[in-house]
Amino acid sequence: MKLLIFSDIHNNLKALERLMDTEADYYFAAGDLVSWAKGLDACGEILKRRASQVYVLPGNHESADQITAFCAKFGLHDFHGRTMKIGKYHVAGLGYSSPTPFDTPGEYTEAQLTGKLAPFAVLQPLVLICHAPPQGTPLDRVRDGLHAGSQAVRDFVDRYQPEFFFCGHIHEAEGVTIEMGKTKATNVGKRGYLLELNEQ
Repeated sequence: MKLLIFSDIHNNLKALERLMDTEADYYFAAGDLVSWAKGLDACGEILKRRASQVYVLPGNHESADQITAFCAKFGLHDFHGRTMKIGKYHVAGLGYSSPTPFDTPGEYTEAQLTGKLAPFAVLQPLVLICHAPPQGTPLDRVRDGLHAGSQAVRDFVDRYQPEFFFCGHIHEAEGVTIEMGKTKATNVGKRGYLLELNEQ
C-alpha cells in the first residue's frame, strides 16, 4: 500500500501536478496548499482527479473551516483531527502550526496542540501526519540556532513513538529524515515522500 505525503505547495501548481501524476493508493496533503488561503480552487482542480484518494490537512495558511469547505467542494477528504485504518496501521492527521510571528490563519497554542494530539496516543502502530514539525530537531531547523517547530509535537513523538511521523511547515528542512527513538520522521515538503506500508 503506497501513501504519498506532501506539504507546503504554496500555490506551486506544477509541483502539485507532478505529485498527482505519481501513482499511490492514498495522497495526504499536510497543509499549506496555498499562501494566505488564496488560490485553493486552482489546487482543487488538480486534486479532484484523484479525489476519492486525497486527504487534506490545513496548514498555518488555511483555516480548518476553509479546508472543510474546500474538501466538500472538490470531493476530497478533510483529515484534520481524523484517523483511519490502512491494513494494520492507524493513520492520524493534525493540521495547523504552533504560533508564528506572522499571525497566519491556522495556528494553535502548544496547549491546544497537546489536546488535539492526545486521542492519537492509544493508536498502535501509528503513522502520524502533522503540519507542524517537532521542536528542536533537524525537521524544524530554519538556520543554525533557529528552530520553529512545536514542543507539543516533539513531546508526543518522544513519548508515544509512532512508527512513522511526517510534517512540513519549515521549508528549509524539506526532505530531511531522522530517527526519533524508533520513530522514522520526515519533513516531506513539496517534493513529497512515498511511504510503502506492509499491510500484514
